Amino acid sequence: MIIAIDPGTTLSAYVMLSNNFIPIEFGKIPNEELLDILYKYTFVENDHLVIEMISCYGANVGETIFETVFWIGRFYEACDCKNKIRIKRKEVKMNLCHSMRAKDGDIRKALISRFAKHDFKNGKGTINNKDWFFGFKADIWQSYALGVTFFDTSMKSNKIDS
Repeated sequence: MIIAIDPGTTLSAYVMLSNNFIPIEFGKIPNEELLDILYKYTFVENDHLVIEMISCYGANVGETIFETVFWIGRFYEACDCKNKIRIKRKEVKMNLCHSMRAKDGDIRKALISRFAKHDFKNGKGTINNKDWFFGFKADIWQSYALGVTFFDTSMKSNKIDS
């Protein structure tokens, strides 16, 4: 199981996905709730925590960046698992879109192209005909992209068990 987190200042998106990429649980919830989930979750040997890490691109940063970094540390520490990985946004862009210029929409399109079964426009389907990403919204896409990137890069180097 992978728990992938796209951290924010007050709310963070997360996805728990199986080793065959299936999203088991996901949401965008208050940081305190996610922290509680991490403290209570019973991690087993092959589980991994994947968190998006802030990167510096030379621009000035404000209070929100520092608050997000604070939460990254809290999530990292709360996880009782030996497999903790921080992935930078550029790694996700390169893995899924093969371009540093990729935007959120490009990442979403790459995920839909790869995983959707019948709704190739939104990847969600309908309530009566659900597709792979049914229920996804906002930053949940980015947390899923983190998990997929971790799987892709780890499987290439055989770092995790399927």
